[in-house]
Amino acid sequence: MKRVPLRRIQAISYATLLLFSTAAKAQSLENQAAQDNITTLRQELNTRIKELEALKHKLAEEETNIGRLSHALDSKQLELQRGTGGTDMNGLPVGTTATGDAAAAQAATTDQAASAQATTPATNAPADQNVPVQGTSPGGVTSAPVENGQAANGQNAPVGQAPVVDTRPPAVAPIFEQPGVLTPRHKFVIEPYFQFAYSSENQLSLVGYTIIPALLIGLINVSEVKTTTLTGGVAVRYGITNRMELEVRVPYVYQTNDTVERQVFTGAAANSVISSNGHGIGDVEMTLRYQFNQGGPEKFYYVGWLRFKSATGKSPFDVVTDCVTTCVSNTTGTGLPLQQPTGSGFYAIQPGLTWLFPTDPVVFFGNFSYLHSFGKKESLTLLNGATENLGKVQPGDIWGFNIGMGLALNEKASVSIGYDQSIVLPTSQDGQRVPGSVRAILGTLLIGYSYRLSPSTTLNFSLGAGLTRDTPDLTVTLRVPISF
Repeated sequence: MKRVPLRRIQAISYATLLLFSTAAKAQSLENQAAQDNITTLRQELNTRIKELEALKHKLAEEETNIGRLSHALDSKQLELQRGTGGTDMNGLPVGTTATGDAAAAQAATTDQAASAQATTPATNAPADQNVPVQGTSPGGVTSAPVENGQAANGQNAPVGQAPVVDTRPPAVAPIFEQPGVLTPRHKFVIEPYFQFAYSSENQLSLVGYTIIPALLIGLINVSEVKTTTLTGGVAVRYGITNRMELEVRVPYVYQTNDTVERQVFTGAAANSVISSNGHGIGDVEMTLRYQFNQGGPEKFYYVGWLRFKSATGKSPFDVVTDCVTTCVSNTTGTGLPLQQPTGSGFYAIQPGLTWLFPTDPVVFFGNFSYLHSFGKKESLTLLNGATENLGKVQPGDIWGFNIGMGLALNEKASVSIGYDQSIVLPTSQDGQRVPGSVRAILGTLLIGYSYRLSPSTTLNFSLGAGLTRDTPDLTVTLRVPISF
């Protein structure tokens, strides 16, 4: 048997040991490298997780802010979309891109939404602020384009900061005398208006006595009275604060009266006509309005108001009658005025409350009011220039209420329909009820239409039909509010 040299065995052993040592060292280095890679990956994963948590927290804050701004704009969105159309009483456009505070709120909402979207992990890229961003609010109203943090109207819209919220109630096509939307602070609204009213009624006068119910001894006078009243004027409103406004209304009145009559049992073959007219400034009015609460969708708005009516117009007691010696026990004339009055002749004060309730897709609204006239001593002017004392005359107080609803047709036009009723109490003279004076009910059905001509000008038209005998048969009103 051939013997292997010891040195060769030692060399082989050393080589084998070196090989295993190298392999073990290589394996150890690989394990260390893998462990380092795992540690690095874990650290990077933890960093990413922390970044994701921070982005989620920031996104939640942005969503909360957007929700708050959207809630603040709900009333404006409802006004723009469903319950209004046209413009409000201040001539502000309804249904178009909002301006002022509302535009700033929409701009902030849009910019925050764009910022939140640009910083999400899906994109991980900054938003390009030089590109106009156009967003949609929760109500579906498209907001104004925003560029470099500015609203479309050129005003700065600070991102992340809630602007002053417009808390005014939604506007409707006006059909009643008292509007519900107030003029913004330090703003003016000038509203020229024109009204046509026509009434006709039959009157039957019996002067005599009866022997039996079927036999009358005396004079029967049958007459038909037709009255046409044209009223033109201007109303000026000023916003003292966002919740308070002052209005001054100056009317000019032209009125004609035609009395067609025939005295039965006198042998008259034709009707006689007595006509009279009069024109001049009417009773100037001043009204202060204040909005009590903020309101909102499915919430009531309450606007209180106090109206003062002067006696600048010509009183019915200031015009000359055709009576020669007396009008109380008249035997020397018809007692009709030779000239028509342009005012009531009495100072009056009228508190009231206007309410609005916006609910998709309409806005309900109405008024409650009470008018009190201050009585005074009056006298009639006779044909010969003499006067006949009547004592203290106290006109009856008036309780009034109305109700209606408004509906938008598109972004420029809207319609309203409503009912107005007034209860007029009897007139008294020297503390006693005037003979023949009874409670009167005035009921009117009203339909209104509003159309926005420009961002600051609106055309409002309303038509009223009398439902009771004491109410004017027809009333047509045209208003053109212009905001400044």
